[in-house]
Amino acid sequence: MLVTKGFLTVATEPEFLDIISVNFWSILIALLNLVILFLLVKAFLFKPVRQLFADRQRALDEQYEAAAQAKKEADESRAEWEKTLAGAHEQAKQIMQSATDSAKYREEKIVSEAHLKATGIVKRAEQEAELERRRAADDIKREIVEVSGALAEKMLEREINTKDHSALIDQMIEQVGESDE
Repeated sequence: MLVTKGFLTVATEPEFLDIISVNFWSILIALLNLVILFLLVKAFLFKPVRQLFADRQRALDEQYEAAAQAKKEADESRAEWEKTLAGAHEQAKQIMQSATDSAKYREEKIVSEAHLKATGIVKRAEQEAELERRRAADDIKREIVEVSGALAEKMLEREINTKDHSALIDQMIEQVGESDE
């Protein structure tokens, strides 16, 4: 019997027990159906799905292996490039050192050549100065000889006293000074 209380309908006890009754044959048939269904699913679905998962796992393993191989090759390539780069840096250092050494050698060579030229110029200037000094000394000697000759000639022409002699020497020195200028 059903009793309605507001919005809720409640069954009484005798009807409630009819609904809960247990039928063993129904349970056995349901279990048998479940076992048959499990065997069919296992035969037709479980093995192919398992094979599909195995194929996917194999493909993933191959991809992981290929990625690991690519990473290994990339690491080897990077190591090779780093080695090449280090060699390039070393070669650049050697080139810079060679250029520096060459520049120092050229600098020393230019300085030594300039020193030799300067020494040559100084020697030539000293030689020319010495030659000019000798010429000037020769010119002075000639002037003195000429003055002495002129003085002796004038002395012979007349007899000179000391006062005249001093005046004559002073006059000759002035003439020599004027001719040098």
